[in-house]
Amino acid sequence: MTCAKRAGIIGVGSAVPDGVLTNFDLEKMVDTSDEWIRSMTGIVERRIAGEDEATSDFAVKAAKAALDRAGLRAEDVDLIILATFTGDTPLPATACLVQNALGCEGTPAFDLSAGCSGFVYGLAAADAFVRSGTYERVLVIGADLLSKVTNWTDRSTCVLFGDGAGAAVVAPVDDGAGFLAFELGSDGSAAQSLSIPAGGSRSPLTSEDIEAHRDRICMEGREVFKFAVKIQGEATERVLAKCGMTTADVDMVVPHQANTRIIESAVSRLGLPPERFFVNLQKYGNTSAGSIPIALDEAVAEGRIKKGDTVVTVGFGAGLTWAASVMRWVF
Repeated sequence: MTCAKRAGIIGVGSAVPDGVLTNFDLEKMVDTSDEWIRSMTGIVERRIAGEDEATSDFAVKAAKAALDRAGLRAEDVDLIILATFTGDTPLPATACLVQNALGCEGTPAFDLSAGCSGFVYGLAAADAFVRSGTYERVLVIGADLLSKVTNWTDRSTCVLFGDGAGAAVVAPVDDGAGFLAFELGSDGSAAQSLSIPAGGSRSPLTSEDIEAHRDRICMEGREVFKFAVKIQGEATERVLAKCGMTTADVDMVVPHQANTRIIESAVSRLGLPPERFFVNLQKYGNTSAGSIPIALDEAVAEGRIKKGDTVVTVGFGAGLTWAASVMRWVF
């Protein structure tokens, strides 16, 4: 089937909490040190939402910023896709709360759960909707408040996570611009290596689960690290091959901001200079679905991504999932 339209990002925005949790703060909470956290992860601090703040609050702020950048109003949005696994409530979809807060009357909205890969999954869905002519302007948001599901007594995981949201407006663009290819995948056989074990239909939440922190993120760090190091490079190479490109054609890679050692492994494998990778995890830690869109917004604001640049985004996360995209930047 011949695609009638080319889709691309015409506006980005982001929002993070005011609260800052530094490595020195964590030293007072668990048996760790600033030196260890920096050397093992590259993280210096992370943003933490207040007790009265929820995922939708930051999703709305990021969405408004992206719409402003695109020169659009809320009523111009035809569809809202929210990538998150830390919704305000299990039911309804948090995307519906965002829709109402934005004032997008009657606009369809749904949540998408693919962990840290979720934002790029959302871009792929938006691309399909726009190219098919089903919807014209799609608001894709990645937002997670990991502080709400972190076990703050587990020193192996509590140092990693932060809160935040990013958004992008996907719409028709000129030929030669916008999205060129996507690479999506999953491996459910390794699902247990990164999960929240209790609280679903398989294991309804009990008081014993809460006491054992089974309602919080549980991660087999070594296994996830090995998976991430392998898949980040592979997914990037595969998505570039789909559009007849090589790493030499890439102006900027915006990877999931999980760990500097994982990003450094991709730098080595792909043979690109480090300055072609945008990294801001030292300020925010791992914000899951918010990671890539927050980084995209900052890269644009800093002039690291410019009109006509070839940009790769690549993420990996719970599922286990992975997702990569190649796009020619529109603005």
